[in-house]
Amino acid sequence: MRRRPPSRTGLWSAAALLASLTMVAAGHPAAAHPVRPLAGQTYYVSPAGQDTADGKTTGTPFRHIQKCADVLVPGDTCLILSGTYEETVVPARSGTAALPITYRAAPGADVTVSGASRIGGFEPVTAADVTAIAQADPFAANSQFSDAVAAGHIYSTDVDLGADVSTVQVFTDKTMDIEAQWPYPGLDLLDPALQYAGAGSADATVADADLTRPAGYWDGARALTGYWYISATTTVKSSAVGSVTLDAAPPCVHKVVPAETRYALSGKIGELAHPGEWFYDATAKRLYLYGTDDPDSHVVEAKRRTLGFDLTNTGHTTIDGIGLFATTVKTGPASTGVTLDGIKGRYLSHYTDITRGATDCGSTVTRGVGDTGIILDGTHNSVVNSDLSLSAGNGIALRGQNNTATDNVIHDVDYMGTYAAGIAVQGNSQTVTHNTISRVGRSGINLQWNEVAGLTPGKDVIAYNDISGYARMSLDVAAIYTCCSAWMMGTAIDHNVLHDPAPATTSTTFGISGIYADNGQSDLVIANNVGWGNREGTVMLNGLGTGSHDNGVYNNTGGMTLFYVKEPGQSTGTKIYNNLGTIRGLAGATDGGLVLSDNLDPAVDPLFVDSANHDFRLTAGSPARNQAIALPGINDGSVDPAPSLGAYQYGAPNWTAGARR
Repeated sequence: MRRRPPSRTGLWSAAALLASLTMVAAGHPAAAHPVRPLAGQTYYVSPAGQDTADGKTTGTPFRHIQKCADVLVPGDTCLILSGTYEETVVPARSGTAALPITYRAAPGADVTVSGASRIGGFEPVTAADVTAIAQADPFAANSQFSDAVAAGHIYSTDVDLGADVSTVQVFTDKTMDIEAQWPYPGLDLLDPALQYAGAGSADATVADADLTRPAGYWDGARALTGYWYISATTTVKSSAVGSVTLDAAPPCVHKVVPAETRYALSGKIGELAHPGEWFYDATAKRLYLYGTDDPDSHVVEAKRRTLGFDLTNTGHTTIDGIGLFATTVKTGPASTGVTLDGIKGRYLSHYTDITRGATDCGSTVTRGVGDTGIILDGTHNSVVNSDLSLSAGNGIALRGQNNTATDNVIHDVDYMGTYAAGIAVQGNSQTVTHNTISRVGRSGINLQWNEVAGLTPGKDVIAYNDISGYARMSLDVAAIYTCCSAWMMGTAIDHNVLHDPAPATTSTTFGISGIYADNGQSDLVIANNVGWGNREGTVMLNGLGTGSHDNGVYNNTGGMTLFYVKEPGQSTGTKIYNNLGTIRGLAGATDGGLVLSDNLDPAVDPLFVDSANHDFRLTAGSPARNQAIALPGINDGSVDPAPSLGAYQYGAPNWTAGARR
């Protein structure tokens, strides 16, 4: 926005003020905006308020945040008093670059926007109820469920949670319950008990001696499978003692693999027999809970709203200090200037159907990548200083261009084990810095570069992130994973600390690395990263497919793996300089044109300060000092005449990664 010259009184002209109040996002008529003083109006919201009040004082607050959203104009602020607000807020208009609209928790307030609503009216399930249920499902009699009923642990209530059981989410005292299933997974979503297909499994059939239910018991059940890099869902076509046959073999690999395909079965009331479990009968619209006492003595809730703030048509808006429970925030392709600051989000997104009827590999493995977690689409939007946890999919999805995720703490996300991530980066020109990410189903950061229509593309920056506990539910992955056959325009992945992957599966652990450029990623700069505990090292380059070209891999600590076949031209332009740690797979890579120089011989001890405690700075006597090829902007700062090998320059200020709190 352009200001007119100020008058001698220092105030804008009336025309300039009017212009500032009418520059809003497309789709909201400027004529609807009343003219207010430059300072803007502050409105208040409280659970004790009334939407018929004027909202202008703490004594006359609105009842709903939406009422604020209906009246705010550029420059206005909505201060929200302590409480839980069960609503989806859809702003009536945007702010401007000079006069943003702000939704903020009042000083000292504890504010939660919730996607869940309380349900009650639970009654104990009786033996007579079991008899009635058994008329439709004979296996409900003489089951673990009937035993739990006899023990007085099963309660039920009438409630309409929709026809799609895979989207049902139930909470007791703000903790997510789980759908009744076999095997009972426990209540840690990122550390479930796992069951594996046994000998004789093949194609679409899971054979397992632990499948002791009667023939036909599992017919029509929903099945979750996981193997290698593929998590998928389907239904059971037929079942017998010792086996189940699925409607379709898992996509991508098209087979069930003995001892390596994990699986779980749900959708049968007979499995409702453990603490924290529920079963929903969508036909009868009845919810069953396992409880050690009356559920009505607790706060039992079900998810009702996907979005807490729908900013699809909103720009120049700040949301500050607000909690999210069982809901999330979404911006749209035209959104710009949106800032999410200090968000405390739990249970952002939920689903249990991965495949959704698809049979192709791509749409299965990418379930949740673009539409779960905090979804930032558009341009020049940011999520900062936020604590985000517990999502079937992402913590954050960065779409569009020139968006930012900085100083966030993200954990326990992607519990369905797809290509969703702590932060899923799409589009281009995105910035992801100083985040702490831990306990994720697959990758901490999933980096998928693509162009955005109408915008000039550019590189991503992925730097100073601390990522751990990755690969819990999926393999062939990394803390930072990027794929496939994309020209990354100099995208920088630098100064990240990538450590302690924690695969929960017993499958082969191929591909677990700190940074993994998979299937022909080119024009990356991977520099000054540190990793430990990674099977394939801190960096892995896979040149299959289109080849992996013009990558610069500089000054990393922790070793690497190169995965190339012996084919001329497969890795032309790629340079690997100044690294510390064992480099495997050299033959195919160097045959393909890759150049290595000044990497320390792995037989030589680099003499780190304290490698046992992961302090990989160099001691005074380190042979890595004064040995590196000088790369301006990459390895500056050493006190020696020449730079040091590895991620830490001798004598330079120590850099750190992770959220700055």
